[in-house]
Formats: sequence, structure tokens, C-alpha cells
Amino acid sequence: MGRISNTIGLAKVSWGVLRKDRELLVLPVLSFLVSIVVLAVLWVPTLISIDTSVLADETSQVPSIVPVVGVLSALALGVVSVFFTGALVAGAHERLTGGDPTVGSALGRAMSRLPGLVPWALLTATVGLVLQALRERAGGLGRFVVGMIGMAWDVATFLVIPAIVIDDHGPVSGLKASAAHLKRTWGENIAARVGFGFLGLFAMLPVVALLFIMGALGSAAFAVGIAISVVWVAAVMVVLSALGAVFQTALYLYATTGTVPSGFEQSSLTESFGAR
Repeated sequence: MGRISNTIGLAKVSWGVLRKDRELLVLPVLSFLVSIVVLAVLWVPTLISIDTSVLADETSQVPSIVPVVGVLSALALGVVSVFFTGALVAGAHERLTGGDPTVGSALGRAMSRLPGLVPWALLTATVGLVLQALRERAGGLGRFVVGMIGMAWDVATFLVIPAIVIDDHGPVSGLKASAAHLKRTWGENIAARVGFGFLGLFAMLPVVALLFIMGALGSAAFAVGIAISVVWVAAVMVVLSALGAVFQTALYLYATTGTVPSGFEQSSLTESFGAR
């Protein structure tokens, strides 16, 4: 519980840093919008070109183009996600090292790191697809094992994007650097994920209360409650995405330089990489 509480404290510090550059919250929104465009470009022509009735019929054979487009979608969305996470890391890095980032400067830094970000996005998306395929074909024990492998992958890759954006690593050297920094801090890494997940869950409690209250007032009020909830959930996801990038960047800077980044001086950041 101590590690998780430390992570929640670090999330608060990350928010204090992020408040200085709230325009960076535009980046997760852009990521979402670009993802919608990518899906539309891939799926609209596909659905127009096939008989969509076969998709609802379990006895019919799904056209071969559908799984192909599904894989392409996963890879494309992976690239979009990694690119905009890289932009968030770039903005956070600029702020934590004394600069004054803008959306343009963050995107520019991410663009300059495309040779590292794109291959990494394709690699990690492929790993995700393989793990998902294994999970669907495995039994109960097999799904547990695959889940543990997935967790180990997440832990080992936690600092890959900062390594690429900040120190211009390639995907393979970035993975090695991330694993090297985190091999003795896997507990803190998992605690970070649990801590941010807890914050997300806590932030969703108002949504549950709102839907319960609005549902009791009737269907019209419930529909309004759903609309408000969608906006709230989207806002929470945007903020958590940005906080996660600030947190990752701060951890990477401390791991590589041994110096606490500006804004984290009074935090428990040093405990995340303290000697064991």
C-alpha cells in the first residue's frame, strides 16, 4: 500500500507540473480524433465493398479482408497512440528541463523521433496481437500464463517511449534501456499502474452516482446522464494519459541522470529508484 500511495502522491505532483502546460492536454484529444479518422479510412471502404450481413450470421464465412483490415487497424492505432504519447513525453521533458513547451514543439520533437517511434509502435502492437491470439485460444491456466507474460512485457517496456524521445534510442536499444532501468524496480512499476488505475477508478465514482440518480428520475434524465458521463469519462482519460506521460518522463530522467527533475523535488520520486 505504501508504494501505491507514493504513486498517487507522484500523480498529484505530475498534475502540478501539467498545470503549467495545460495545452498539452490537447494531445490526447488529437490522438483520439486521429484514431477515429484512421478507423474511418480503413473500415468505411471495407464495409462498403463487402456484404455486411455475413458479419451478423455466425454460420457464414467472414470475408478474408475483414481480419486483414482488423490487423492493419491495430497496427495503425498503435502508431497513432505511440506517436502522441511520444509528443506528451516530449512536452513533459521540455517542461521538466526548464523549457516552456507548446503543442507545436511537442509534436515537432515527436516527428523528429519517428524513425524510432514507428518501429516501436509496430513491434509492441504486434506483440499485443500475438498475446491476444494466444489468450483467445488458451484455457484458464493458459490465459493466466499469457496474462503474466503481458504484464511482464508492460513492465519491461514502461520507459521505452521516453528512451526514444529523450535519448534518441531505437526500438531495440530503447527496450534494453527500459528493462535495465526497471529490472530492480518492477514493484514500483506495477504499483504505478495500480496507483493510476485506482485514480481512474476513483474519478469514475461520480459517473456511477450520476447515472444512478438520473436513472431514478426517468429515461429522459438518464439519457442526459449518459451524455454527461461520456464527456466526463473522456476528460478523465485525457488527464490520466497526460499525467502518465509526465510520470514516465520524470522517472526516466531520474533513472538516467540521478537528478530529481524540476517540480518533483518534494516528491517521493527517489523512492522509486532507491537501492534495494
